[in-house]
Amino acid sequence: MYAIMPESKMYDPGFDIRPTFEPMGFMYGEDVFGPEPENRRLDDIRKSLMDPGTGGPDIVYTIAMDVGRKQHRAILEELHLLFGVVTYAAGKLGREPIRSQGHIHKISPYSGWSTPEVYEIWTGEAIIYMQETAEDDPGRCFAVYAKPGDVVIVPPNWAHATISANSREPLTFGAWCDRDYGFVYDGVRKHKGIAWFPVFDEEGIIRWQANPHYETSQLVCKSPRQYPDLGIEPGKSIYQTFESNPEVFLYVPRPQLVAAAWENFEP
Repeated sequence: MYAIMPESKMYDPGFDIRPTFEPMGFMYGEDVFGPEPENRRLDDIRKSLMDPGTGGPDIVYTIAMDVGRKQHRAILEELHLLFGVVTYAAGKLGREPIRSQGHIHKISPYSGWSTPEVYEIWTGEAIIYMQETAEDDPGRCFAVYAKPGDVVIVPPNWAHATISANSREPLTFGAWCDRDYGFVYDGVRKHKGIAWFPVFDEEGIIRWQANPHYETSQLVCKSPRQYPDLGIEPGKSIYQTFESNPEVFLYVPRPQLVAAAWENFEP
């Protein structure tokens, strides 16, 4: 028996997929394809945590890469697009929220670029954290606070991590990715994590602590902006946007098509 997120608490992604809990995973409708989800465990991400010895849920999150309507499978492959979905467990990692360890997207052999990612929040509360580099100087750092229906875009080459801002409920999000997706962890692991650690205070509010393994930086906390220049339509899911115009997200596998958009990018 699976526990399923009630429709009333979930943003409509525009196709028939539902996150499940206990165990975590996804249920696909009859017209939807998708793989068996893969679990990421606490031991997989310990080295990137502020306290690597902390406790927390054994399965931190579950991920299914390459989902969508069966009728779109061929065009997704043709356009080199991939839609992925992720659910995070409720709870905490010691004083830290449930989160990914942080990475940069690898250089794609398809485009020769590190590729962007288009996030859409479905359940829970998210913080999409991003920094310009994973070098000693992390550059500009942003924490973008997002709720169901919000879209956040991470540009090419930036290190980023996804954080669950509400420990009482799971976080689920979908994302447009390059079909040759891959992750580079070296810089983040070298610095023992991202440049700013999210930590719950005694009242359950996330505060930020600078990671001393980086040079001094400033963190900007903000709400998501609008992205009309990148094809995002308010009130319309990113899958429905693709369905209306399959080429609207071509800049995900081919970021050079909108090269100017990535210069001095602000999320």
